[in-house]
Amino acid sequence: MITALRALVRKDIQLFLVDRRALLMSFVVPITIASFFGYVFGGHGDQSDASRIPVLVVDQDRSAISREVVNRLSSEKSLEVKPAGAEEAREAVRKGSATAAVVIPQNFGEDAGAAFFGPRSKPEIGVLYDPSHTAERAMVQGMLQGDVMQAVSQEMFSGATGRQLVKDSLAEIERSRGLKPDTKKTLTDLLGSVERLNEQQDATGTTSDGALGGGLKMPFTTREEAVTASTNIQYNGYAHAFAGMVVQFVLFLGIDVGIGLLQQRQRGLWKRFRAAPLSRAVLLGSRALSAAILAFLVVLVNFLFARVVFGVRVEGSMAGFLAVSAAFSLMTAGFGMLVATLGKTPDATRGLSILATLLAVMLGGAWIPMFLFPEWLQKASLIVPTSWAMNGLEAMTWRGLGLSAAWAPVLVLAGFAVAFGLIALARFRWEGEV
Repeated sequence: MITALRALVRKDIQLFLVDRRALLMSFVVPITIASFFGYVFGGHGDQSDASRIPVLVVDQDRSAISREVVNRLSSEKSLEVKPAGAEEAREAVRKGSATAAVVIPQNFGEDAGAAFFGPRSKPEIGVLYDPSHTAERAMVQGMLQGDVMQAVSQEMFSGATGRQLVKDSLAEIERSRGLKPDTKKTLTDLLGSVERLNEQQDATGTTSDGALGGGLKMPFTTREEAVTASTNIQYNGYAHAFAGMVVQFVLFLGIDVGIGLLQQRQRGLWKRFRAAPLSRAVLLGSRALSAAILAFLVVLVNFLFARVVFGVRVEGSMAGFLAVSAAFSLMTAGFGMLVATLGKTPDATRGLSILATLLAVMLGGAWIPMFLFPEWLQKASLIVPTSWAMNGLEAMTWRGLGLSAAWAPVLVLAGFAVAFGLIALARFRWEGEV
């Protein structure tokens, strides 16, 4: 019994080890995907090459406080801050070239200083953000609050604006008839202490870093606005989810088409096709065309379901949406033909194709936000067709961009389709050919 058991166990292990697909799916795929996610999420803790969040700053105030806020934001290691005009910033966020835009209004420095010590109306900083990047928005807003508090407090306790404001506030308190005596005395003592501190700094030549004391209030508020197709249209997260899953599973359809061709060869159908006679261009072309039609149908059905059930709309150009969908379908068909001509056996080819598809989907931003990628990996993703498909579908749906925004994804995807098709045609061999 022990001998039989040992023989059966040995047989199972040997069969597993000679099965390339089993080895690939059991070892290579999880190792590759785990390594990818581990690297993206920090790896061993070295994030020196981590990408920075692109943020535009519109400084309409040009005061000492607003300039200090911009300087502090620019010094944040995780942000890539650039100046911009109001309309330029809005359009950049709408197109996705910037994650957020901070708009500092006119008179912000003066109003923030006045609100710092008393019950004045707080100035409002505008935050325009891409609604598909909510995590980055929270990071930007947190940094903005800290930087504004430091800039305002430093100016109020040691800057020229703060000193003048203290004098003006003391004079206003003295003239006020509506304040209670206790409140009036408390405010006078507080501002008088600040004025004496400024005088001591002038005498000694030192400055204060402006630490906040108890009772001081946040001197500003923020007004957040998600920038989508138009001001009355809310971001629909299902648009991004369906774009990602459509891209992934349509590529799986392309794999099935390629594997189907290999199975036909394995069953001897290619010999019959060749005896017909049937050219390799006709065989591959017919298969590619049927695959493209099926892929296009899958895209339309999925987005139709998203429209009916989840309210996902094509806010941009419908012609652009159809063009991107068609170009992606053709690219998928070309990918399927490439799989069929490069593969040896159906089982071995399926595993490699799935691995390539999963990597392409991850690099395209369908699974995790692109801002988590290192900067070099974000740039490298431009050579992956899935990133162009994702950008094109999102541009035509929730971003609400026009037909012109579809041309780049369409041309790139069509280029991939042609390249895949030409390689497949060149690599095709009838059974028995060298």
